[in-house]
Amino acid sequence: MGFKINTIRNDFPILSTKVNGKQLVYFDNGATTHKPLQVIDRVSDYYKTENSNVHRASYNLSHIATDLYENSRKFVAKFINANSYREIIFTKGTTESVNLVASGFSDLITEGDEVIITVMEHHSNFVPWQQLCKKNKATLRFLPVLKDGTIDLSELEDMINFKTKLISITHISNVLGTINPVKKISEIAHNNGIPVFVDGAQAIAHTNVDVSDIDCDFYCFSGHKAYGPMGIGVLYGKEEWLNKLSPYQYGGEMISSVNFESTIFNELPYKFEAGTPNVAGALGMEASLRYIQDIGMDNIIKYEDTLLNYATKKLENIKGLRIIGNAKSKIPVISINIEGLHPFDIGTLLDQMGIAIRTGNHCAQPLMEALKLPGTLRVSLALYNTKDEIDLFADALAKAVDMLT
Repeated sequence: MGFKINTIRNDFPILSTKVNGKQLVYFDNGATTHKPLQVIDRVSDYYKTENSNVHRASYNLSHIATDLYENSRKFVAKFINANSYREIIFTKGTTESVNLVASGFSDLITEGDEVIITVMEHHSNFVPWQQLCKKNKATLRFLPVLKDGTIDLSELEDMINFKTKLISITHISNVLGTINPVKKISEIAHNNGIPVFVDGAQAIAHTNVDVSDIDCDFYCFSGHKAYGPMGIGVLYGKEEWLNKLSPYQYGGEMISSVNFESTIFNELPYKFEAGTPNVAGALGMEASLRYIQDIGMDNIIKYEDTLLNYATKKLENIKGLRIIGNAKSKIPVISINIEGLHPFDIGTLLDQMGIAIRTGNHCAQPLMEALKLPGTLRVSLALYNTKDEIDLFADALAKAVDMLT
């Protein structure tokens, strides 16, 4: 397919939407991405011609749906270079994936143990570990964020000790755009016998994800962050670790046999997939990942780097504006603060001009506390955004600043 921006934009019908009489400029891709026709049609076609419950029937339509669902699992495994489809658990998204693993670790983390996360974590990769440590009387420790939005690996090495039982870290910050060195972190952790969990929600649409190369023990992401449907996500886990964890939920599908006295749980990956799965979501996510694959991640990275550099230069010309986080390795996410102005006020004015941008703490209140900020404006770009849209945004932002000062 290659990278042809006009062709790509035509794949996304929502981009032709008008907002307050203005052409929509959508810069909130860190929250969710829009869906191409290829994904919309795949979900629609499933419900039109293939809809059935999976794994449980002897009739042909169920066999078709089952094969489609399991082939989606196999495609995901190949897309992130997992060793086996058994290492791919379908979940509702990143949040459920983190909670699933945290629930499993409740049997493995005891009083006096320690879990390490960073200050930049999204609440979804913060609160589950906080609550686990609180419940089990363990200690949650926080790796600080440096002024440029990066972390210091030597400080991480200093924090690790015999009490450390897990390191959980975001691959890419949803606020700062920083790409963390997760492969190196896995190496440091494994040299000390510590498993690593990686939150890949912001990574899957913007960079190559190879879990075998990263060598993390767990990795998760959400379909809707990568042009797929909402309500579907993936937890990758090395088989040796998934086999150690107890099921997160109980019910149909995740059992092998049940009698009045006991239950034998199903094998991987079904052990963690209780109830009727989101088959349409899995097929839609497969379509979205195929869409990314067809364009080529290297092409996407190159194009998005161009957008990031262009937007950064445009924003630097606006009075009173400060960019929060200037890591050398980052995706096109730019958090900004304008002296004397509240992000919400600016965001409201931008909406009136057709600009969709995120304001607030971005589900990262501890990071905002560390930065001593009430919140930020966040520009998060995607493969369908353009320099023309950045120009419109920069002009609208300058106008909003003038109106408020």
